[in-house]
Amino acid sequence: MPDEFTSKAPVPVPVPVPVPVPVPVRQSKQPDERRDDILRAARELVAERGMARVKITDIAARVGVTRGLIYHYFPHKDAIIDLISEDHIAEFVTDLNLWDAARIPGDIDRALVECVALFRHHLHRTDLFREELGRTEHDGLYNEFVDRAVRAVVDRLQVTTVEAYARRHEIRIDNVSEVFSVLVFGLIGLVRSTPTVSDDVLVAIVRQTLHLDNNAPA
Repeated sequence: MPDEFTSKAPVPVPVPVPVPVPVPVRQSKQPDERRDDILRAARELVAERGMARVKITDIAARVGVTRGLIYHYFPHKDAIIDLISEDHIAEFVTDLNLWDAARIPGDIDRALVECVALFRHHLHRTDLFREELGRTEHDGLYNEFVDRAVRAVVDRLQVTTVEAYARRHEIRIDNVSEVFSVLVFGLIGLVRSTPTVSDDVLVAIVRQTLHLDNNAPA
């Protein structure tokens, strides 16, 4: 006969094991990537608001980082403005390379027309950064920008278009680099002072200054 007072061992209740929730790992960007992000944000802000109205705190907020990190890559805002200028120049040189690659050997007339059109396109591009460069209070920055742009353009033409031209034609000017520099500076000044000057006039100036041959026979 069973003893009803005999205690029974308690049945163990299984305890649920918590499932670990994965914690998102913050991806840290490489220094070059972060620097590019900062420069891209600064360029956007300068184009939207102008140089004077953009602060380091604005750039930090746009990128989503601290002011300290901005200063880690750039000691002051002028260093950022300097690289924005380089960006604009690099875009012009890139387009110049594309123009040079697309040229038809011997078709000097077409090459001149397309090159002048490219020159005018970049000279007339508008955003607040370029507008501010043209103001009197930024004459120093504008002059430095133009100096660097002309050097970059002439250096590129020297190793691409000029060498290609020399393989088919006689170069009838001396001091090629210096003549090209004077020509590009002069074209910039002419278009700025007389925006209505036609592309035909600019093409004629280039042809006369460089003593370019007529189109070579097919």
